Amino acid sequence: MTSFQERRWTSHDGLSLYARDYPAGGDGDSLPVICLHGLTRNSKDFEEIAPLLAQMGRRVIVADVRGRGQSGRDPNPANYQPKTYARDVIGMMKELDIDRAVFLGTSMGGIVTMTLAAIRPKAVAAAILNDVGPAVAPEGVARILSYAGQPVEIRNWDDAADYVARTNGVAFPGYDKKQWQKMARRTFRDQDGVPVLDYDPAISVALAKPPPRLAGWIAHLLFRRLARRRPTLLIRGALSDVISADIAEKMQRMAPNLRRIDVPDVGHAPTLTEPEAVDAIRNFLRTVP
Repeated sequence: MTSFQERRWTSHDGLSLYARDYPAGGDGDSLPVICLHGLTRNSKDFEEIAPLLAQMGRRVIVADVRGRGQSGRDPNPANYQPKTYARDVIGMMKELDIDRAVFLGTSMGGIVTMTLAAIRPKAVAAAILNDVGPAVAPEGVARILSYAGQPVEIRNWDDAADYVARTNGVAFPGYDKKQWQKMARRTFRDQDGVPVLDYDPAISVALAKPPPRLAGWIAHLLFRRLARRRPTLLIRGALSDVISADIAEKMQRMAPNLRRIDVPDVGHAPTLTEPEAVDAIRNFLRTVP
């Protein structure tokens, strides 16, 4: 597996932020790929796909968004929102001397990508949206809000595996015990021998507030600006309770050049280790700078 360097930089408001930096294999003259994870996730989610992308000749940067993984936790929970995350990404790109990149965003990471494309259009050369769009199905949102930031008592790694199975079972109905244990290692970190969730529970503070009145209109505007102006691929879990087939079809009508792949037998969100997802990403990257 391709090794990575650990990178740290300081955000505009003083937080220590973290990313994994996978060097490009071969000539490495293609644009880098920046990977952004979902709401309660972290950079470990990309530990299998990132080396594959690096082997294709692309530098791959996998960030821990503030409040997740090895990045600092924000003392002001109101900052846990996409505009702040996008600003952090801009700071990361400056620190790593990256002007433009292809973005791969899972769930919240896709929203950050859309936000970044509006704030700094030239920075986003192309985008891969993993089970995310300008609208979400209410049942998926309700499921995520039922556990995000909520306290949970975990005594050992078996408890951790049971937890991820309870909260994600609808998305991965075919998973066995070994796969849940693997997901647990990506969801939790070891703290004095006890697994703890690898994110700041305070991320739920911003989620508890009702969205602004124009939030839906703004989300659709951000998506159109992203997908109509640059190559964009939508990866959707065929069982997704967040991006329904109807939402995906509306996205395609909004952006006729949008490419789409539905990954069978998984929901929100594909892990990007599925053969269909890997092939779609590889084929897409062959067509962009």
